[in-house]
Amino acid sequence: MIIDTIENLNKYVGLNPLFADVIEFLKANDIRTMEPGKYPIRDKDLFLNLTVAKGRGPEKAVLETHVNMIDIQIPISCEETFGYTPFCDLPAFDYNAEKDVTLYGDTKPQTYVTLKPLQMAIFFPQDGHAPCIADNPEIKKAIFKVKA
Repeated sequence: MIIDTIENLNKYVGLNPLFADVIEFLKANDIRTMEPGKYPIRDKDLFLNLTVAKGRGPEKAVLETHVNMIDIQIPISCEETFGYTPFCDLPAFDYNAEKDVTLYGDTKPQTYVTLKPLQMAIFFPQDGHAPCIADNPEIKKAIFKVKA
């Protein structure tokens, strides 16, 4: 997991070459004013899900992991807290290959981190994360899905 501002994403391009395409997309588009939806960037290897999600308390947040994709999550409208547990500490649950997600039921995160709008969290396949923890009833957020 990486926590930083989106202005520093260029420092992480060496971790995945598709991060450069995310940077170019952010330069060409203002995610703060874009409408919610799915935006293809590099077919199935890189796309943006711009969404308005329901905010929830930490007790309702569900840990998840992905096998094939890296998430770059950017809260836009308000602060967002993420729960975190490394994959190696998570119990076994069924993987949904079609949706590339494992959900960990009532498993509670080991720790939490709060991001301000336009900061980012990069979650790799080894990072269990519980998104959408917020005091606000809705969170506008960008989720770049990057082929791992």
